[in-house]
Amino acid sequence: MTSFALLCVTGFLAIFSSTISKSPVLPLFAAHLGADPSEVGMVAAVSAFTGILSSIPAGMLSDRWGRKKMLMISSVVFATAPFLYLFVSDIWQLAAVRFYHGFATALFIPVSMALISDLFRRERGERMGWFSTATLLGRFVAPVVGGTMLGLLAASPDFSYRAVYLVCGSAGASVFLLAFRIPDTRRDMNRQQNWVETLRAFKSVASNRAVIVTTIVEAAILFAYGIFETFLPLYAKQHGISSYETGIFLSSQIFILALTKPVMGRFSDRHGRKPQIAAGAIMGSCVIAALSFFSSFAPFLIISIFFGLSLSVVTSATTAYIADLSKKETHGSAMGLLGSVMDIGHTTGPVAAGFIAAQFGFAQAFLAASSVLFVSALLFLIFISSERCSVTGPAG
Repeated sequence: MTSFALLCVTGFLAIFSSTISKSPVLPLFAAHLGADPSEVGMVAAVSAFTGILSSIPAGMLSDRWGRKKMLMISSVVFATAPFLYLFVSDIWQLAAVRFYHGFATALFIPVSMALISDLFRRERGERMGWFSTATLLGRFVAPVVGGTMLGLLAASPDFSYRAVYLVCGSAGASVFLLAFRIPDTRRDMNRQQNWVETLRAFKSVASNRAVIVTTIVEAAILFAYGIFETFLPLYAKQHGISSYETGIFLSSQIFILALTKPVMGRFSDRHGRKPQIAAGAIMGSCVIAALSFFSSFAPFLIISIFFGLSLSVVTSATTAYIADLSKKETHGSAMGLLGSVMDIGHTTGPVAAGFIAAQFGFAQAFLAASSVLFVSALLFLIFISSERCSVTGPAG
């Protein structure tokens, strides 16, 4: 097995383990422990909060210590956190375990992307696309496996929850074993950075206007995606669409993402990242706005598919473009910054839209998501134009 194939298999198992720990078991387990809706929401948000806090330090440390060392630390969390759920008997214990478990993906995803950035240059977008497809397959399979187990073992809820977390732990342990075989790009670097160099490397990434504008687009489309996945089920129910049909919308979106990510990554390799990012963001803005004008199954399905395509178009180019803009010794910092901003966008979307939906309705929440995404695309286009002018314009 090649190093890249090994990383993809590890990514599949890692995201399968992470996803099965929360979908659909987490809210059910929290309710079983006596949590009210606000406490369920709090527990669900804890691991995302971990990601916001730790993605940047994880990337910086991978620049200093090497990618493999950080992936090994991540794999320890994958292998140990699931078994802690077996001892949970109180909602605050569950929140603490979720906070710890959140470090697994918060470390794994940005560092893995940094590793791919180290290993590939010309076909970077396509390789990142294949890795994303592997993780999306894990995200797709996990709820099916977890939901099936909960259904088959419904007669004994306590046992059913623990059985799911045992499967979660088995996948996490596999991640730990596979992580030993992942290549270490540290040997390709002359020496280990000191802390001054690590901080200077992060500062060079964080002060790069092209990086910042690109992360804003990424945050905006995940802001819209968070609103979409949170409120589409409620909006669909409001219009008499069944939960089964809503599941088809969401599953079709993940399927389209998994199918097109490598294709869109290859397209960005060959035809440029910047036009693709702008076009995908504008497309996503139009698609999510269209939700406000329809109320039946077929339009919702088409909109879900095209929004999944817009996600693929944007995110397959943004990650590779940020890697292009950074040096090898700063790939970790760049991917960590992107991961943190992504988590901020993904978590703040539902919160902001919740207030809008409560006051004005779901349709207006989708229009708000569309507006944020359109403004980010406009900002990106203005930056591209000014950058082009500064390069091609006459000397003053």
